[in-house]
Amino acid sequence: MRYLPNTPDDVRAMLEVIGVRAVEDLLTRIPPKARLSRPLQLPAAMAEPDLLRHLRALAARNADADGYVCFLGGGAYDHHVPAAIDHLIARGEFFTAYTPYQPEASQGTLRTIYEYQTMIAELYGMDVANASIYDGASSLAEAALMAHAVTGRREVVLAAGVHPLYRRVTATYGAGAGLVLREAPAPEGVLDLDAARRLVGPATAALVVQSPNFYGCLEDVAAAAEIAHAADALLVVVSDPVNLGVLEAPGRLGADLVVGEGQGLGVPLSYGGPYLGTFAARQAFVRRLPGRLVGATVDVDGRRGFVLTLQTREQHIRRARATSNICTNVALCALMATIYLALLGKAGLRRVGELSTAKAHYAAARLSEIPGVSLRFAAPFFKEFTLRLPRAPARVVARLARERILGGVPLGAFDRRLRDCLLVAVTEKRTREEIDRFAEALARAVR
Repeated sequence: MRYLPNTPDDVRAMLEVIGVRAVEDLLTRIPPKARLSRPLQLPAAMAEPDLLRHLRALAARNADADGYVCFLGGGAYDHHVPAAIDHLIARGEFFTAYTPYQPEASQGTLRTIYEYQTMIAELYGMDVANASIYDGASSLAEAALMAHAVTGRREVVLAAGVHPLYRRVTATYGAGAGLVLREAPAPEGVLDLDAARRLVGPATAALVVQSPNFYGCLEDVAAAAEIAHAADALLVVVSDPVNLGVLEAPGRLGADLVVGEGQGLGVPLSYGGPYLGTFAARQAFVRRLPGRLVGATVDVDGRRGFVLTLQTREQHIRRARATSNICTNVALCALMATIYLALLGKAGLRRVGELSTAKAHYAAARLSEIPGVSLRFAAPFFKEFTLRLPRAPARVVARLARERILGGVPLGAFDRRLRDCLLVAVTEKRTREEIDRFAEALARAVR
């Protein structure tokens, strides 16, 4: 009864109140073809030590980034997570996961969110950052809605190099607001600036670019800013903050809103989440900011403290004046990012970027030496790049997995024109030996 607290008598009593004879009767409305027609293939009941042993054996069948060499990317990266993060996030000051409505009882959480906002704003070169959003995709979707609210326009032009899944989420969010999404092509891996000029006009709320983009290529953010601002539209830049120890901050290149996925800032891969959506803006747009904002103040005795300054959602204000339906921030992941950035500092974050880009370029050179393998795009890249393979990427990836290498992301599922391409990411964790082993294994896989 440790795991199933309801006794048979409890179950019978509940079924009587509901008005059915058996639990099976609750499932009658589910179509038979959608129901399992045989018993679950589960082993007999086990003692706790045997059950734990069985579950560990099942878990060992998974391919994880600890047991395999990971070259996966596409928005989630195997960056190093300092051991201090797990220790510090377990401190009692941060245990509450609830909204810090009562500042007198939540100073630890509010202080770390304030520090997080400050660091993200500095990294992005922006005036203000919010307390975080669910993930990179929802951050971009909220930015599109915010651009619509600021400009009163309904069209959003997205560069084809923006993450395809981010674009899908933006389309879903924007449907209710009547947003019209247009795609600006990127035939050579980066935004076609002439095509963007033709698409961006008086009806455009925002031009969206990602740099480095989904294919790993660096975009000309300053040129994109000129195109957007010439039409009085906003420039939204999707940017991975881990890269900004080396790359120029988007805000200093003309961005009006900067969003991104902060998973690389000390947040583990975790089977895809929870992750950390970052969101920063210029001061002029602060009252349109989705989510919440923590600010610093002083109490009646003049002591510094922290409070929720803006909570512009419908729970707190009239629905018609709400900026979004974002009800919370991912405070635990934001705390991880805060600790990560505090531990590494400017020099450490720069070193992560330098190592990642140096190792990625070494890997690209090694892999391109393999007969039939080449770089798909000539544009400069940072820590991620696209390879063209002579064999089906999905089969190549499966073969690499047998050698305990997670070889990359096949791109055919995102764009049929790239069905012969593989997206490869290299972080500071990868060693020369691992990259060389990857090259040798890839050479065997594509023969």
